[in-house]
Amino acid sequence: MKKNEGPVRTITEEAIENYCRWLQCQEKSNATVKRYRYYLEQFMLYMDGRSLSKESVILWKSMMRERMAPVTVNGALAALNGFFKYLGRPELCAKFYKISNSVFCPEQKELTKEEYKRLVRAAKESKNERLMMILQTICSSGIRISELPYITVEAIQCGVADVECKGRNRKVFLTKKLCELLKKYSADYNITSGMIFISRTGRALDRSNIWRDMKALGQLADVPEEKIFPHNLRHLFARSFYSLQKDLSRLADILGHSDVNTTRIYTRESGNVHVKILEQLDLLVTQYNGIPLLL
Repeated sequence: MKKNEGPVRTITEEAIENYCRWLQCQEKSNATVKRYRYYLEQFMLYMDGRSLSKESVILWKSMMRERMAPVTVNGALAALNGFFKYLGRPELCAKFYKISNSVFCPEQKELTKEEYKRLVRAAKESKNERLMMILQTICSSGIRISELPYITVEAIQCGVADVECKGRNRKVFLTKKLCELLKKYSADYNITSGMIFISRTGRALDRSNIWRDMKALGQLADVPEEKIFPHNLRHLFARSFYSLQKDLSRLADILGHSDVNTTRIYTRESGNVHVKILEQLDLLVTQYNGIPLLL
């Protein structure tokens, strides 16, 4: 597929469609193509037929920042910048927001193991067995929500799922207990082959629907809404694994990370946890010969 030639003045549905097809030819994942298409369509609505300019891109970037986190805006800019380069208009590319990585995870966003278990129980009480099993599958294996289609009847028979994501293949090992639960779930819903988590029409579940169903559990489980999103289950898996093994390299392989520095983000704990560790060091002297140092 050839790139468009000549200076492109406006963004059109046809240009977006051609770019998305080109991305597919570059073997980008379906999730990436879908995400890029979404941001490009949002930008097209914003432009409303106006000519492309660096000024309009910067204004859109500022508008996005007013209602989105920097990391989310950077994801949108990645879609736009790639599109502009494809069009032969690299001068339109905008700079990414600089994001300083915090050593600690904000406590208000860190999902605890007990909160996770309350979500699972809430799903059971709501008689949403599918969601209950999705929560446990993601959290006990560390997979991404986009990788759920690789959890198949065939995978749970051998305890290993062959997952392809972001151009890389890896084996995801499923525990014996998880396989037993998934076998029972599959049998109860007459799922004999292929994907286990499917819609009524037999298609893969939409991640937005899973997210919506998870949010609905918040009040019943007494878990703050800002903590309830699928990727937080993956973070909980990473922290739990690292607390036992202290092996970033092995954890990176399990999570499918090519860079260990990415894995470090997943193992961050809240500052409150750090303070508790410092207190356990017992390095303060409060008494001398039975007499308090501070009288």
